[in-house]
Amino acid sequence: MTVNTQSPDRFVSVDPTDALARPLLEELAAEYDTRYGDFFGEPASVELNRYPAENFSAPDGTFLLLLREGTPIAGGAFQRFDDSTAELKRIWTSSTHRREGLARRVVTELEAEAIRRGYARVYLTTGPRQPEAVALYIAAGYTPEFDVTLPPEEVGIHAFTKQLRTDD
Repeated sequence: MTVNTQSPDRFVSVDPTDALARPLLEELAAEYDTRYGDFFGEPASVELNRYPAENFSAPDGTFLLLLREGTPIAGGAFQRFDDSTAELKRIWTSSTHRREGLARRVVTELEAEAIRRGYARVYLTTGPRQPEAVALYIAAGYTPEFDVTLPPEEVGIHAFTKQLRTDD
């Protein structure tokens, strides 16, 4: 666990099935369904159950929550993508705490944890109806693995990568 001494917020690692994670995951599911409906041929919230919870547990993964006064306000996770790559998933900020830079803090903390776990690279995807996520990842130094000149709906899934270490 990492504690930020500059604010009352603190990161905790939990199992994704922990009750503390439920409010953020429920809000994320509702957001996905609102933004995407059946764009992908199934409710977008199906994505949240696509991977077993143990994928987001040590030693290969993690599920982090950012707590403020004990209440989850943001979070995210990663799982193993390949031997040297972590895949970020579930980056989320509570709707009542947006525009505070919390998603960037979550991404930074996930990257640091990925490095501690021995990963050299990060991979992630986001959807065409999440322009704020695309902007976040570009601002955080991620490389788009798609043609950024194409309309988002034409691109579909927006993949990004970022090198964390160069010693591999």
